[in-house]
Amino acid sequence: MYIDTHTHLYSSQFDEDRIAVIQRAIKLGVEKLLLPNIDRESVAGMLELQKQFPLNCYPMLGLHPCSVGEYWQEDVQFLKEQLSTTKCIAIGEIGIDLYWDKTYQNEQEYAFIEQVNWAKSLNLPIVIHARDSFPEIFRLLDELNDERLRGIFHCFTGNEEDVVKIRSYGGFLFGIGGVLTFKKSGLDQVVKHITLDEIVLETDSPYLAPIPHRGKRNESSFIPIIASKLSDIFEISEKEIARITSENAVKLFGL
Repeated sequence: MYIDTHTHLYSSQFDEDRIAVIQRAIKLGVEKLLLPNIDRESVAGMLELQKQFPLNCYPMLGLHPCSVGEYWQEDVQFLKEQLSTTKCIAIGEIGIDLYWDKTYQNEQEYAFIEQVNWAKSLNLPIVIHARDSFPEIFRLLDELNDERLRGIFHCFTGNEEDVVKIRSYGGFLFGIGGVLTFKKSGLDQVVKHITLDEIVLETDSPYLAPIPHRGKRNESSFIPIIASKLSDIFEISEKEIARITSENAVKLFGL
């Protein structure tokens, strides 16, 4: 069994064939699909998927950093209220993104801190989006870290030094997806400094499709492609990659 620990299946890009996409994934052994939230508008579609596929789809709640804007406090309050009525497996996806726009950097940091504290109080893991923002994320986590802090650095694309820093917090795994297959990403070399016990598989679909699908819509059925690349790097079978990474996800999320 494989687990896709990060897929935006509620995205409008799946409106024409969402059920077929899920069925394709299950047929290829990707039996659990973890759904990170991005804003207040995505909650309803995410929860409907969980209702339709209760044995396959697992929701999270969080405000994506790119969704942090002028009314971020209202959005955060809405999601906080949702927590009281929604059974979710994590707080996510949350974090800081300074790639496109730094206008709301302070607000992204405030939102991140508040949501990390939700996770700690509820004993839930967090799913961190860190794009062009490792120093900023690390500065905040240095203050927030304790025995309750745990989660995933989603779509990890850092370097060896980032691996060492993340490992120092004691409770984080590395989300590895399609970027691993990109020839110039360098991630295949960085991954050698991570143990399999620290890795979970993800697609971030519909984004970041692996080779040979790069540039096209990503989907959860492509998880075995990522496992195959890890199999080559670690020189063990894809079956073992599936077993170890799935056990890591089950343990972290309490599936």
